[in-house]
Amino acid sequence: MICVTIGRTRHKSTIAEHQQLAELGVQLVELRLDYIGRSVDLKRIVSQRPTPAVVTCRRREDGGRWQKSEVDRQMLLRAAIADGVDYVDLEWDIADKIPRYGRTKRIISLHNFDQTPADLEAIHSRLASLDADIVKIATMANSFRDTIAMLRLLGQTKIPTIGICMGELGVPTRVLAHRFGSPFTFATFSTSRQVAPGQLTLAQMRDLYRVESISPKTKLYGLVADPIAHSYSPLVHNQAYLSQGLDARYIPFRVPAAELPLFLDWCRSFGIHGLSVTIPHKEAIIGLLDRIDPAAQSLGAINTVVFHGEQTYGYNTDFQAAMQCLDKAMAKASPERGADDSYRGRAALVLGAGGVARTVAIGLRQRGAIVAITSRNLQRAEELAQAIGGRALPWDSRHDIRPGIIVNGTPIGMHPELDSCPYDTDKLTVGTGFFDTVDNPQPTLLIKRARARGATTVRG
Repeated sequence: MICVTIGRTRHKSTIAEHQQLAELGVQLVELRLDYIGRSVDLKRIVSQRPTPAVVTCRRREDGGRWQKSEVDRQMLLRAAIADGVDYVDLEWDIADKIPRYGRTKRIISLHNFDQTPADLEAIHSRLASLDADIVKIATMANSFRDTIAMLRLLGQTKIPTIGICMGELGVPTRVLAHRFGSPFTFATFSTSRQVAPGQLTLAQMRDLYRVESISPKTKLYGLVADPIAHSYSPLVHNQAYLSQGLDARYIPFRVPAAELPLFLDWCRSFGIHGLSVTIPHKEAIIGLLDRIDPAAQSLGAINTVVFHGEQTYGYNTDFQAAMQCLDKAMAKASPERGADDSYRGRAALVLGAGGVARTVAIGLRQRGAIVAITSRNLQRAEELAQAIGGRALPWDSRHDIRPGIIVNGTPIGMHPELDSCPYDTDKLTVGTGFFDTVDNPQPTLLIKRARARGATTVRG
């Protein structure tokens, strides 16, 4: 099941949201009593509950909002058990002070908002020994290694266990919970009501990732990037799988650059079938793969990885897709020149020197454009310029030329930096073609400004 957390300050709002969730088909909710702004009227909240519920009253040191005494809190939890609530969440250090009674199931929990301890197995054993029906461990993920450790713990437990790594790095632990037999996993009703870092919404969990139907037979794919929250790829791929009736899911994996080798090793052992690859891994991943498609090798960047057993194969689909879009735009901007001659002798400025910038720069050179590369890292711009037969410009000199084609291959302007713009569009000349490879937001500030100046544009 997906357990939706309700954290409202008023009894009326808590009851109304519980009813609304029941009408949406939610089978279990968590009632966060520590969010109630005044004295808690427990019977009012639980006596007519439309679905089973987990009663939680979290201390501040455990990420909650409880402001009264610890004695009052424990009395409230005992009262919930006496009233016959379905589940009660008890922190491990008070579990022996609140005995089992009736049919209420005991969730024995530990929360660490700073880190993921190295001794997860020992922690699990300690919690399981406290008369637990369910063990819950929620820790902060500071690396993808932490996420791997939590998933491995879930894969070897015998008692029902909820294991969550909080934060963006830990999202896979939330999405893959049911694959490991977790009795339920948590979600929030909306992003504005998030009660824990990295918590996904009910719509994301149920409709986007369809977590309740993920089984050991479900094929897993994903996107590896850092940052990752901006990407539309999970939406695109998961909707495609659903429309085609495929038992597959596409998961966002935020992986810092230093952990890319570790991540690929985990993918092989865990059974990931394929990956999309984007900033900042498109170039670095080449040296970690077993086989590289010749076209991708010549481009020096990978955006797709396929796993064949222990073997990894790298491809680049950016080149064809990006150049097809740009070809259409340039033919529209210069119909008198014809599609085959839209680039020849035309000056092009590429902003950035990473994987996507390299890909488009090579395409421009192949079509006869005169290419200049500029980057905030001048050395990288010089290396790319030398590789493709172009020239490099310092970042501060990017407005000194008047190109007919401008390509943004940087993440400037990408969500959440929505007000950033890598180029002053007041410098544009008539007939300039503009390609911004950033795909979120749509359109970017750069595209908006370029359109306002009459430029032909291609969106990411």
